[in-house]
Amino acid sequence: QLQASGGGLVQAGGSLSVSCAAPRSIFSRFIMGWYRRAPGKQRDMVARVFQSGTMSYADSVKGRFTISKDNAKNTVYLQMNSLKPEDTAIYYCNAYNWITERNYWGQGTQVTVSS
Repeated sequence: QLQASGGGLVQAGGSLSVSCAAPRSIFSRFIMGWYRRAPGKQRDMVARVFQSGTMSYADSVKGRFTISKDNAKNTVYLQMNSLKPEDTAIYYCNAYNWITERNYWGQGTQVTVSS
């Protein structure tokens, strides 16, 4: 349902972006977000954007990452700047509806930041 793309390998201080396309029926009714799982760690929320446009970020990425969405393309983006080696993880797109508690995950895309 969710098609993620982007990511890759970059040196510390560099930038990368990831994107996630969703069906219209999901995109318009779900909270869209990005999570990540670093090696040996649990999956954590990185950023979310609500239907209202309100955004929230994990403290570790505030000021460096920006989540945005294009309603015409049913796509959510995550722009990652000033990347650090600790940002290395598999990044997962997520769609969550808090009323129905339906939860969808994208296939994950690797982001690797070298020091």
